Amino acid sequence: MALPNIFTSEVSQEITQRINTLHKDSQPLWGKMSVAQMLAHCSVTYELVYEDKHPKPNFLLKFFLKSFVKNFVVNEVPYKQSLKTAPAFIITDQKDFETEKNRLINYISQTQQLGEGYFDQKESHSFGKLNKTEWNNMFYKHLDHHLKQFGV
Repeated sequence: MALPNIFTSEVSQEITQRINTLHKDSQPLWGKMSVAQMLAHCSVTYELVYEDKHPKPNFLLKFFLKSFVKNFVVNEVPYKQSLKTAPAFIITDQKDFETEKNRLINYISQTQQLGEGYFDQKESHSFGKLNKTEWNNMFYKHLDHHLKQFGV
């Protein structure tokens, strides 16, 4: 089953509409993050693409990630609830809901505007080159998982 294509305006708008139904007091159906922390957590995927704020993994770690983690992240199988996450994705400090919501929506819009051609064979921070389908699956699956976590 192919995942919806986050690079299309229809799917990115649908995700944005789901984000816009959240409010600062939205409660998770599982997990410990607040809604603002979840939005910041989802933005990390995009920070790894657009910003140089996270250290790159060394050769050994990148080999491990490509060999054992990549397929789990880029395949079409939905994530299970309450999985462990990479250290860069752990958000423990308080975040401002509106700031994080707008930041994530801007990343989604930027990604959609750049399009799948920009991402096809683009080097990932942790997994090496990914094709457009792998990028799509990574982006969409993560967002969908956490929006369902908050009931939207």
